[in-house]
Amino acid sequence: MYIIGGVLIFLAVNRKMEPALLLPLGFGAILVNIPFSGAMHMTLTGIGEVNGILQWLFEVGIEASEAMPLLLFIGIGAMIDFGPLLASPRLILFGAAAQSGIFITISVAALLGFPLRDAASIGIIGAADGPTSILVSQVLGSSYVGAIAVAAYSYMALVPIIQPFAIRLVTTKKERKIRMTYHPESVSRMTRLLFPIIVTLISGYVAPASVSLVGLLMFGNLIRESQVLGTMTDTAQHVLAQLITLLLGITIAASMQAEAFVRVETLMIMVLGLLAFTFDTIAGVLFAKVLNLFSSQKVNPMIGAAGISAFPMSARVVQRMGQEADSQNHLLMHAVGANVSGQIASVVAGGVVLALVPPMLL
Repeated sequence: MYIIGGVLIFLAVNRKMEPALLLPLGFGAILVNIPFSGAMHMTLTGIGEVNGILQWLFEVGIEASEAMPLLLFIGIGAMIDFGPLLASPRLILFGAAAQSGIFITISVAALLGFPLRDAASIGIIGAADGPTSILVSQVLGSSYVGAIAVAAYSYMALVPIIQPFAIRLVTTKKERKIRMTYHPESVSRMTRLLFPIIVTLISGYVAPASVSLVGLLMFGNLIRESQVLGTMTDTAQHVLAQLITLLLGITIAASMQAEAFVRVETLMIMVLGLLAFTFDTIAGVLFAKVLNLFSSQKVNPMIGAAGISAFPMSARVVQRMGQEADSQNHLLMHAVGANVSGQIASVVAGGVVLALVPPMLL
């Protein structure tokens, strides 16, 4: 576990892979595996054994209330501009299509012998959304919360490597050259204000279990679009999001004690997480290709790959690959629209998974 912690710190510092989470996660992995670590439990004179700070944070902030991942959604929502999606609403379809890898991976994990609660938690890695992965795995009572968190954030950081490979598997250079014109349309302030409210209502009726996820994401976006909270908006976008991410990373490390983490299943989870990301990308691309069969205005299939929640890395990958195929091809704004739709789709998918795996089936 010291080696694993060191590797996570190395990836955060030297490779700058999701440093806000992998750095505290790596240090926490070392901290909780020190024999008789006071970070987990300690004995006080006259009181007896009490929880250490990390165990307390884990029980209060994650296990009992899921408060940390949920609060993080406020900061994420405050950072997202849904303008490109509102200017081209059909892009929401790509966000929905790119969640297919979640359900494929759940099936594969179940066939490999994982209990349903663990299979569902592993599949949600495909949401490409770390907080959603942590929340769902914790609510379902998975035994592999630490491994799932490491896989989710590691593969999010590896999107620029994973996605190009997956995209090339199912596209030709001719398809990657398809140009798409972008006509910026002004989106009214009223539309921007109503959007988070309407999305919350629709998601609440379609997947009630997603209300806490979608609701706080949309609340953060409403803070942004209201333009009346001034420095509080900046605080939500930067201070809140970064502080919660740091605390979340070192708190999740409480589930990375050697006896719970060093298992064959952890390696299987890493492989299944990679499959989930790959399936998501391929499903989004194939959906775009099917759409082109019925549309006169062709869509560059790579736009479908941007439907995952890894924002804005996935949109940048699509833009770069489009320009590699044709230096005059500019896909960024279309890709950004699909990418932010993936943010909504991923949290809705998390709610759907929670609804489909009720406690009596665990």
